[in-house]
Amino acid sequence: MEETRLYLVPTPIGNLADITYRAVEVLKSVDKILAEDTRTSGVLLKHYGINTPTESFHAFNEHKRTEGIIERLQSGERLALITDAGTPGISDPGFMLARAAAEADIKVECLPGATAFVPALVKSGLPSDKFVFEGFLPHKKGRQTRLKILSEETRTIVFYESPHRLMKTLEQFVEFIGPERSVSVSRELTKKFEETVTGPLPEVIDHFKNHTVKGEFVVILEGRND
Repeated sequence: MEETRLYLVPTPIGNLADITYRAVEVLKSVDKILAEDTRTSGVLLKHYGINTPTESFHAFNEHKRTEGIIERLQSGERLALITDAGTPGISDPGFMLARAAAEADIKVECLPGATAFVPALVKSGLPSDKFVFEGFLPHKKGRQTRLKILSEETRTIVFYESPHRLMKTLEQFVEFIGPERSVSVSRELTKKFEETVTGPLPEVIDHFKNHTVKGEFVVILEGRND
C-alpha cells in the first residue's frame, strides 16, 4: 500500500483541546511540519509536546515553494501542513500544494477536524442541508458585483469576515441583498468570549453598533426565499 507523504492537518480554531489524537500522532511522526506561522503554531506544538521541526509555508511564499516541496515529497520526505487555525485550504494556504501533489501522484491525506464555519452554521438556526461557502468577499474590485450575484442565491451563504470590515459587510447586505434577510454572526468560536448573534439584519447591525467588534467572525446569511 502506498505510503502517505503529505498530511493536511486541521488545528484548533481557538480552544487547544479541540485537536484529535490522530492529528497529534501525525504531527509527531512526520519529518517536518509546514506551518503558516511557526510562532503561532509553536504554542500548540509545545502544548502537546510535539518536537517535530517546523518551517514557514504561507500565502506569500506558497507559489514559490510548492515545486521544491513536491520534489522533497517525491524523494521520500513525509510532511504535514498546518495553518494558524482550522483546516488547510479553507480560506488558508494549502490548495496549491494539494493540487500539485495530486498532479504528481503523491498520496495525500486530509485529517478531519476543526473548521470555523461548521459550528457557526449548525448553531445559526438557518438551513444547513444546503449551503454555499463564500469565504471572504473581495475587498474592493468586484465586491458589489459579487453581492448582487449572491442576492439571488437561495441556499444559506457562509462568509468569513475580519472585525474592521464586519459593519461594512452587514450594511452592504442590507443595501444589495435586502433588510428582510436573517443573519447569524459568530465570533471567537470555542474561545472564552464566544458569542453568536442571530436575527434580522437591522437588529444584528444595531447590536454590533453598540458593542465592541473584536475577534474573527463567521457570518451566516439566509438565502433568498422564493
